[in-house]
Amino acid sequence: EPGPACYGRGGQRPAVTDSDVALGMIDPDAFAGGTIKLDPELSRQALLRDVGAPLGLDAETAAYAVHEVVCENMASAARVHAVERGAIIGQHTLIAFGGAAPLHAARVAEKIGVSRVIVPSNAGVGSAVGFLAAPIAYELVRSRHARLDDFDTALVSGLLQEMADEARALVEPGAAGAPVRERRAAFMRYVGQGHEISVELPNRALTVDDLPALRKTFEAGYAALFERAIPGAAIEVLSWSVLATTDARQPPAVAAVTRRPAGQAAGYRKFFDGRAGQFVEIPLYRREQMAPGAVIAGPAVIAEDETSTFISNSFDAHIDGAGSIVMERKAA
Repeated sequence: EPGPACYGRGGQRPAVTDSDVALGMIDPDAFAGGTIKLDPELSRQALLRDVGAPLGLDAETAAYAVHEVVCENMASAARVHAVERGAIIGQHTLIAFGGAAPLHAARVAEKIGVSRVIVPSNAGVGSAVGFLAAPIAYELVRSRHARLDDFDTALVSGLLQEMADEARALVEPGAAGAPVRERRAAFMRYVGQGHEISVELPNRALTVDDLPALRKTFEAGYAALFERAIPGAAIEVLSWSVLATTDARQPPAVAAVTRRPAGQAAGYRKFFDGRAGQFVEIPLYRREQMAPGAVIAGPAVIAEDETSTFISNSFDAHIDGAGSIVMERKAA
C-alpha cells in the first residue's frame, strides 16, 4: 500500500508516495497542508538506487514503473472482486477515498474499463468522517454447523437470541434512546461447497415452518449469482450473525449544477508522462477554491490538504453539487 515518502531521509527504501512525488503528481511544498516538507530529489535518488539502477531505468521511468505496478495490483483486485460477485465491472462507478487512492483512481479506472470516478469531499480523511457519521452498530458472528434436513430450531433460536441480547447491550447505551434495529442472518451453502451466501432471518425464534422459506430464499440468492439453483441438494449453515444498529442518516439529494470552466489554475506541475516518456506541464487546482459546476480537462491535479486527485488524459472532471470531484471518461 502507499506509504510515506522519504521526507528527506535518503537512507530509506522508496515508497509508493515517492513515485507519485517523482512523477509530479504531488506538490511537495503543500503535502499535508504544508506541515510536512517533501524532497523530490531524495525520492528520485531512492527510486534510482533501488529500482532504476538494477533495471537500467532512469529515476522518472522507475517512478512510473512503481506507479503502474501499484495501479495494476489495485485493478487486479477489483477484477477478482467483480468476478466473485458476478458483476460487470465497467457498469459501475469507482469511488476513491483515503490519502493515496485519488492519485491512482483514474489509472485504475482506465485499466478496468470504468467510465466514472467519484472522489468525495474530505476523501483523505474519509474513514474518520465515516466513523463519525455512521450509525451506532455492533455485529456478532458465531459458528454453529446445522443442516436444513436435520435442524434444531430451539438450539439455533437460543443462540440467536443470546447474540441479539449481547449486541443490544453494547449498542443501546451509545444509541442514547434512538431506536435500535436487528438484522439476523445465516451464512448458507450447498453441502460441501466453498462459499456461503448470507440469508436474512426473521427477528424471532425459528420454527420448522420457517425451513422451506429459508431454502427458497437461499436458492433464489444462489440462482441470482450462478444462474440456477440445484434442486433437492442438501443445504447447510456454517455460521450465524446478528447486527444491532441505529438507523443510518440518509444524505440529501445532490443538487444539479451548471457546468462552466474552472477558471485560472492555482499553478502548474511538471508531470512525467510515462507512456509518452517525457515531462508535460499540467495545471494544479486547489479544491477549496473550486465552486460546484467547475469543469477541468485532464491531465490535471486537484490538491487539498489531505490528498491530491490526479485526472488523467482520459478523463474530464467537474465538481458536483455535493462538492465531490466527478471524473468522466472523454469521448473516444
